[in-house]
Amino acid sequence: MKLKKYIFTVFLSVFLSTLVSCDWLFNDAPINTISEKEVWHNPMLLDEYVNAWYRSMGSGFSTYVPSLALVKNASRYNMAWFTDQLSVGKNDWFNAGYGDLLKGNEQELTRWARYNWNIYFTQIQAINLMFENQGSIKEGEQKNRILGEGHFFRAYYYYILWRLHGGVMLIDHTYNPLENAEKFPRASYQQMVNFIVKEADAAAQLLPVTYASTDVGRATKGAALMLKAKTYLWASAEVFQNKQADQAYLGFTDDQSTQMLTLAKAAYEAVINLNTYRLLPISETTQDGIKNGYRKIFLTKNSQESIFEIQHANDGDYATKFGHKLDRDAASPFFTGTTAAYTPTQNHVDEYGMRGGAAYDALHPYENRDYRFYANILYDGCTFKGHVMDIHYDNNTPGADLKPYGTAESPGVSRTGYYMGKFVDEAQTIDRDGTKASKQNYIIWRYAEVLLDYAEVLYRLGDVSGALTQVNTIRNRVHMDPLTALSWDALVNERRVELAFEETTYWDLLRWGIAQQRLNGSSNPLKAMRIDLKSGVYKYTISNLNRFPGRIRRFAVKQYYLPIPWSEVKYQGIQQNPEWTEV
Repeated sequence: MKLKKYIFTVFLSVFLSTLVSCDWLFNDAPINTISEKEVWHNPMLLDEYVNAWYRSMGSGFSTYVPSLALVKNASRYNMAWFTDQLSVGKNDWFNAGYGDLLKGNEQELTRWARYNWNIYFTQIQAINLMFENQGSIKEGEQKNRILGEGHFFRAYYYYILWRLHGGVMLIDHTYNPLENAEKFPRASYQQMVNFIVKEADAAAQLLPVTYASTDVGRATKGAALMLKAKTYLWASAEVFQNKQADQAYLGFTDDQSTQMLTLAKAAYEAVINLNTYRLLPISETTQDGIKNGYRKIFLTKNSQESIFEIQHANDGDYATKFGHKLDRDAASPFFTGTTAAYTPTQNHVDEYGMRGGAAYDALHPYENRDYRFYANILYDGCTFKGHVMDIHYDNNTPGADLKPYGTAESPGVSRTGYYMGKFVDEAQTIDRDGTKASKQNYIIWRYAEVLLDYAEVLYRLGDVSGALTQVNTIRNRVHMDPLTALSWDALVNERRVELAFEETTYWDLLRWGIAQQRLNGSSNPLKAMRIDLKSGVYKYTISNLNRFPGRIRRFAVKQYYLPIPWSEVKYQGIQQNPEWTEV
């Protein structure tokens, strides 16, 4: 079929582009004439075929925003950053696709949704092609692993599409619409749950718990079980219950929240009972020691706390797309940073509580805070890379971390009064031209998230005591005082602090049904801290970033379900998500 040929051609072009002098791999055909049959019989080609599924996850930290408005459609963004915890400093970004997306621009949201739709369905079809040819793959350990990866990624891609769009077309075989006018309806929420869970279970049966060092980073049994648990947790949300019968693709037509929570509980317990994962301990008890220990969690690749993460090369080679530019994008101009791309908001800083019974002191706002504050946030007066961060104004003169360097560059600076500390590597060299790339892996799921998800499930099922135990396990690791009681707000706050800037934070807002409240500048304006030093006295002033009209975020209720590409709506004859119009 032509579609099969297309899928194979894409794979082949990618594969050949990665080869330099590896023609010794093939002794029966020139590398420019590799047949589909050879892929299923060649172990190295098979692994390369599978690696494309990993690459299609994206590079996590990398965000590309062109300065020219004319090429804004080339922008690439990571939705995980789009919460009330982070903002950006560079003006150009608000005039590009990034800003359009934050401001709810319908055309940009439609483009972004279509871009991701095409990526994931292309890989789903590649997976379907592999399953149709599994009989040609030699029996053995590699085959079992590849089949397991196929089930995992088919579930994972559908999980992503489901969160973005609601029920989508479930396609488990290759097809060519030019030869066979096969069409697919939108699946109901129940069908989506059943399919994803079935695939995750199949993956869990085939995938190992751990790998040898040569294969570390591949999907595991634990990752498959985590995907199953996350599916049930997502499906349990109140916003997805009691939908109209003709909109079953937007949620359940009855209330299945308790049923989904019960299934989620069992799934999380299955992950825990693997006895494979643990919280990385922090033995130091000083503020600096705890800070450094906590930061190390996110700089240690594939640790025992990690369940699944996007792999990046240790050499940080950005040219090969295995590296990224987090350290430079997050850096202040003092370190030749050019974008101030990930600057924490005062909204997020306010989420870090006090420790040891201390009271908040507005004249010394950074004293006695939750230890994770010092790890996650670079604030005025802290030390980073041997440099005391200077994020205040001295008689209206901006400090070193608020001054653009040079004359030819126009880098962004923090407009919130903070820079990111979490994920950044103090040992990473940062240069002006961006040749020194970063190498941190991007964590999709880690064990701390398992425990916090499990705590939420227990809390919503009425086991508040059990939930409190899990939350205090998280707090104990960072030497924070245990909570004596647990409210919903306290549980949410613990997630916001522990999982700050991570993949799950954005999705929490959607499944809790509070995205329109938290992602709208009118109801939740982003806040900034300005610090002024005059006559030896510091003055701390909190203000709203809404004073810049071009940067005010907008999130409409319809954005809970992004639009399905209009070409699919027309061809398949399916219903578009509510309130979207063709642009």
